[in-house]
Amino acid sequence: MHSAVLLIEFGSILLALGLLGRFAGRFRLSPIPLYLLAGLAFGEGGLLPLGASEEFVATGAEIGVILLLLMLGLEYSAGDLVTNLKSHYPAGLVDGALNALPGAAAALLLGWGPVAAVVLAGVTWISSSGVIAKVLGDLGRVGNRETPVILSVLVLEDLAMAVYLPIVTALVAGAGLMAGSLTLAIALGAAGLVLFVAVRYGRLISRFVSSDDPEKLLLVVLGLTILVAGVAQQLQVSAAVGAFLVGIALSGEVAEGAHTLLSPLRDLFAAVFFVFFGLHTDPASIPPVLLPALALALVTAATKIATGYWAARRAGISVKGRWRAGGALVARGEFSIVIAGLAVTAGIEPSLGPLATAYVLILVVIGPLTARYTEPLARSFTDRAAARRRTAEPVEAEVSVGD
Repeated sequence: MHSAVLLIEFGSILLALGLLGRFAGRFRLSPIPLYLLAGLAFGEGGLLPLGASEEFVATGAEIGVILLLLMLGLEYSAGDLVTNLKSHYPAGLVDGALNALPGAAAALLLGWGPVAAVVLAGVTWISSSGVIAKVLGDLGRVGNRETPVILSVLVLEDLAMAVYLPIVTALVAGAGLMAGSLTLAIALGAAGLVLFVAVRYGRLISRFVSSDDPEKLLLVVLGLTILVAGVAQQLQVSAAVGAFLVGIALSGEVAEGAHTLLSPLRDLFAAVFFVFFGLHTDPASIPPVLLPALALALVTAATKIATGYWAARRAGISVKGRWRAGGALVARGEFSIVIAGLAVTAGIEPSLGPLATAYVLILVVIGPLTARYTEPLARSFTDRAAARRRTAEPVEAEVSVGD
């Protein structure tokens, strides 16, 4: 009887997610906010709470995080990462300063303590690579001059995740200074070792994993990723970081083939992850944090626009391209929820989960709008200001002549 209920519940969740995804696609929206709302509807305090399938959904959510980071790693080769670090690290520093500090300050002002401040700093810092990539494609801007700048900022954020996630994992677990330092040292050592091996021996690793049979390639890559993620978690690093490093180590045709094969699985389990996060958020807990979430969203939308503008100006992009770069970076999504999920699971601060949910819901909706309209609005504003200046100049000239 229990297995039948589990199948009914899980099947209903998947069917609902599929219909929501189709609805979002029809209006060219990100499905992430709809997935979160579905989790709120099926979770504690929701319209139709689930019980039998929660443990199964939790396992699927963990696989979703692993696949999200694996696919992210597959996007970049080790050489690309090294080049981006050398060329664009100032943009990454500005990005972190402008966007992490508001989150940390908000947590401290709300009285949540230093651990919650570190967590909320990550939530407000990391943009959504998935949402931004989709928006750039929808707007036909993939070939624009500012797009490499946008991607460089995203890559640097992804690299920062490899350092940040172990720190957060240690903090939310209540590890002491010595244990936390050891965890970070292991994470940095593993990341450095993987980058070195990937640069020197990436072809050998890819040749070992490579297979002409899609089934065998899928099984080997997926098995290796979950194995490494499990070992990383056993070392108190982070399963997500382990998956990210596996993705970096694979390159060439293997990375392309694995990306194609794993994309549907990633989308499936990532959707389950967003539902799982929503399941653990009581809808009644969102209204009390809605105003702080809205204020934080507006502030960090502005700081992201400033980040993109500065990075694009540094790269010599035109003024229009600078505004487009800034507007494109506003969306937050999957990784903000991943970071908040660590704190929610550890029971750090009851209000952090609802605030993060509301924050992501706001910015994942606003993000595509800022990507589309920031540059036209900025141009309209500057045009009106220039017109007012031109109108005022003759008046000033006449006054000076009369005097």
